[in-house]
Amino acid sequence: MNLTRYAARRLLLIIPVLFGVSILTFSLAYLVPGDPARLAVGPQGTQQMYEQVRAEFGLDDPLPVQYWHYVTGLIQGDWGNSILSRRPVLSDLGAYWPATLELVLVAMCIATVIGVPLGIIAAVRADRLADQASRIISLLGVSMPAFWLAIIMQLFFGLKLDWLPISGRLPTLMAPPESITRLYLVDSLIRGQWDVFIEALKHIILPALTLSFASLATIARFTRASLLEVLHNDYVRTARAKGLSERSVIARHAMRNAFIPTLTMIGLSFGWSMGGSVLVETVFDWPGIGLYATKSALTLDFMPIMGIALLYGIVFSLINIAVDITYGILDPRVSHA
Repeated sequence: MNLTRYAARRLLLIIPVLFGVSILTFSLAYLVPGDPARLAVGPQGTQQMYEQVRAEFGLDDPLPVQYWHYVTGLIQGDWGNSILSRRPVLSDLGAYWPATLELVLVAMCIATVIGVPLGIIAAVRADRLADQASRIISLLGVSMPAFWLAIIMQLFFGLKLDWLPISGRLPTLMAPPESITRLYLVDSLIRGQWDVFIEALKHIILPALTLSFASLATIARFTRASLLEVLHNDYVRTARAKGLSERSVIARHAMRNAFIPTLTMIGLSFGWSMGGSVLVETVFDWPGIGLYATKSALTLDFMPIMGIALLYGIVFSLINIAVDITYGILDPRVSHA
């Protein structure tokens, strides 16, 4: 019950966060020099067409009035329309978001499955060969630009070895699976379309590996540092003195407490991966939010930019809540605080 109340309190905090995000993104969007209406009508557009576009999207209203219309629209489920495509922003986000979500989920699975064991091995074998190798991987992960790594991946695994495709979610002539979740890997499994699943898996490997590398390195270093600190505590020494095996000491006693800071880093890395997906999606021509954000920013299409920022604010908040709830499960004292 205490955990339920704790989760409810955390959910209520989303409201002021999203309110702040809406003010910030709205202000920044209209402080950027440029006129989206002028870009929308193009160089051949007449003054009448320009004024019509401004009136259609409310750009000739005072900024407080524009913000009021924007907020009231959000409450009613209307996130505005794109000036260039004339499509509802919410529909565009629904079309692009599943691709980004699938990419980030696969990337975070790779980062967690490899990063946590790598950090454990580095802590258990501190200052030995395994630890030194972990440090080199971590240094490369945090220092290597994502776009450069993406190009190297394409050149080596895609073009030189011809092992994996270098762009898109599926081959051009292959139809996507019947939509259930809009995640190709999940939908193809549910539908039993194994050929589509294999192709979707091949297409996502390179961008997911590229996106996961920085998170993998950070998670490994945090796991190592947290576990090293816990291994010097008295209760770990007591467990060893009782004659428990080293594997049992680490799995049953040390990792439960050491995993809490690592869990925070996994949650933060999930959010960073969403933000960092812009470059990866652009290089791999991945049809996700990052590619949509790039096109919107280049054309000063404000409504999609604000919609993307709001969506990321919601996702970040939900990730933080999920991490906090997991804290309460791992350490009940948190939910009583």
